[in-house]
Amino acid sequence: MKNFLVKTIANAGALAVAVWLLDKITLTGDSTGKKAGTLIVVALLFGLVNFLVKPIVKVLTFPLFILTLGLITLVVNALMLLLTSWLADKLDLSFHVDGFWTAVLGGLIISVVSWALNVVLPDSD
Repeated sequence: MKNFLVKTIANAGALAVAVWLLDKITLTGDSTGKKAGTLIVVALLFGLVNFLVKPIVKVLTFPLFILTLGLITLVVNALMLLLTSWLADKLDLSFHVDGFWTAVLGGLIISVVSWALNVVLPDSD
């Protein structure tokens, strides 16, 4: 359970960095607490999308992984971020990613920050 909590907090932090760095990834809210709560829910949603959908997409695009030497991962991460944004919209969460190229850059930022936070934060159960 502790590992799940740490990964969710790392994803929320990575999403916050992406919102902070990119103008076209927006998070709106009345207060800082509401924004933090929305980030936690979006991080849970992002984790769920990456857990359920990403492996299926990776299997279906395996030849492209080989052909592009793994660079298709940037596109897959962008699609997962766009799917998270779409689901957040359906759940009336105030998180939005505007455009594919913003999602590519946002996915790259989230991957790097999430990796760095997972290195620093403890991961024992």
